[in-house]
Formats: sequence, structure tokens, C-alpha cells
Amino acid sequence: MEGDVRREELLRLISQSKKPISGTELAQKLHVSRQIIVQDVALLRAGKYPVFATNRGYIMLQNSGHQITRVIRVKHNNHQIEEELNAIVDCGARVLDVTVEHEIYGVIRADLKVASRQDVKIFLKDLSDNRTKPLTDLTNGIHSHTVEAESEEILDLVEQTLREKGFLYLS
Repeated sequence: MEGDVRREELLRLISQSKKPISGTELAQKLHVSRQIIVQDVALLRAGKYPVFATNRGYIMLQNSGHQITRVIRVKHNNHQIEEELNAIVDCGARVLDVTVEHEIYGVIRADLKVASRQDVKIFLKDLSDNRTKPLTDLTNGIHSHTVEAESEEILDLVEQTLREKGFLYLS
């Protein structure tokens, strides 16, 4: 299968899936290696297709209308991850990613795509089950999230809520 045709099929599979679909599953369906899937997803994203890699697999960001994003810097300890993420989704926003700026490794970014309390529970369970430490361990809890919402007012509410909880990082 030619690369362009394979990427079209990859887009179709991801966009039609109701749940995240793993790279391994996509590789099996398309009869290629998982590394080819990773490369194809990178090409699709470079082509502005909203494909996101989550800890559960690939998903297509569904845009139900005009969405606004804002990068918000925060700081907290590992025991406050759930409170921070729940505060954001409770305001009606989605957490698209987490980014840390490491003094040696530079910028490290991971897609999260957390839009509900259930997503938060799944993310925390995956961290625990895989015995993985959050990226924020690299930067003493300082990190950024790209947060998406339907209005500036919702994003303002997210910032206000995080400020009230002491999570907003202003330095």
C-alpha cells in the first residue's frame, strides 16, 4: 500500500473509531510496523490533521464548533494532579496536553486529551498501573497545559479557579 493511500486509511480508521485506537492495532490493520504508524501520524499532524496520541491510543480531535486554546502555566505536587485536572474540566474546558521545560532536555510535550472527570480517572489509573511518574517530576511541579474551550470566558474561569486553588504559576 502506498504511503498516501495508507495515511488516508489511517485517518479514516482513527476518525471513525468511537474510542482511542492503539498504534499496534492500526499497524495490524494496515499491515505495517507500529513505527510506520508513528511516522504516518507525525506526517498527518504536520499536515494539520488533528490526530492526538493519548496513553490509550490515537484519536481524532472532534471540533464541535469554534474552539479557543490558551496555554496555562501551573505548579503543584503529584498528589494534586487530580484536583488540578478536575478543576479544569469542571469549568467546561479540555486539557489537550502537558508541557515541561527541562533545563537539559528542553521542551517535552505529551498529549493528554482530558475532557471529563472520567478521563481524569483513566489518566491517573494509567499512571498508577504503568508505575509511571508524571512529567512534572522533572521540573518540580512546574508545567503548562494547552487548554481548549468554546469561549474566552470559560478559559478565564479556568485561570481564576486555578489561581484560587493556588495552582496558577505566575513566574
